[in-house]
Amino acid sequence: MEGFTKTTTKASAQPLENADELIASVETFIFDCDGVIWKGDKLIDGVPETLDMLRSKGKRLVFVTNNSTKSRKQYGKKFETLGLSVSEEEIFASSFAAAAYLKSINFPKDKKVYVIGEDGILKELELAGFQYLGGPEDGGKKIELKPGFLMEHDKDVKSGLLLLDLIDTSTTTKSSMGHFAYVKILAVFSLPQIVMLSLISQMLRNGQLALYLISGGGSMVDAICGSTQREPHVVGKPSTFMMDYLAHKFGILKSQICMVGDRLDTDILFGQNGGCKTLLVLSGVTTLSMLQSPNNSIQPDFYTNKISDFVAPKAATV
Repeated sequence: MEGFTKTTTKASAQPLENADELIASVETFIFDCDGVIWKGDKLIDGVPETLDMLRSKGKRLVFVTNNSTKSRKQYGKKFETLGLSVSEEEIFASSFAAAAYLKSINFPKDKKVYVIGEDGILKELELAGFQYLGGPEDGGKKIELKPGFLMEHDKDVKSGLLLLDLIDTSTTTKSSMGHFAYVKILAVFSLPQIVMLSLISQMLRNGQLALYLISGGGSMVDAICGSTQREPHVVGKPSTFMMDYLAHKFGILKSQICMVGDRLDTDILFGQNGGCKTLLVLSGVTTLSMLQSPNNSIQPDFYTNKISDFVAPKAATV
């Protein structure tokens, strides 16, 4: 896949024993959200105090997520509901990254983007002035399969396809992409997915579309790539696109950034590919045994239990 490369094996990660030293060496902290700031709809203990402390020291905070189901405004409301004061400018969801990427390649405003995804990406595309088709609306579409059937498609959909992931599996039966996830996992192609795959395959095989991927929907990506024989341009973590965008937007040296996340293959690799310091927290997906497994080649600079260890350094030793 285009958009990111694997890093070389690094020395084993060290437990975070001197949080003050790390904080002093960094200008900006980039935080993943689920597993770092919250779990589902529950705030992780100590997060408010930690963010307040970092802000009091003049640190810039940015919140990055590969979950494209919400727009920045919608994520802002979630932060507010959890009692956190975070501005939209500090939120960088993959839904926004998709629109930003289209802007960066001068995607024509008179053409349309076919979206396999949720409402979040549609809202960000609208704000950026892009036209689109698809999204949750296509989840209920059906076709009559019969010999000689020709799938008609909008002739203005010529230059791009956004393939987006649904991470919140609790809503998978309510959207086109959720159906797609179940179809891939269960190997049962429901009619809405045949519509999508027929449309995508027809246009991509004619060389009319480029495929853009927001990381996270691996099973869906495989199905699309297999049917179209095209590889996607990766926009979400661990691609460097979001890191490059943030560094340019805020005028930050990447060596002055620390990426804090709970996943090795997205968050930590994202930080390493971007040339940043990396801190793994064990409050989400990755466990200590997973980190220290001989089969794991992705090693952060530091690891700790949770981000509140910034406030109570003694608790950081795992």
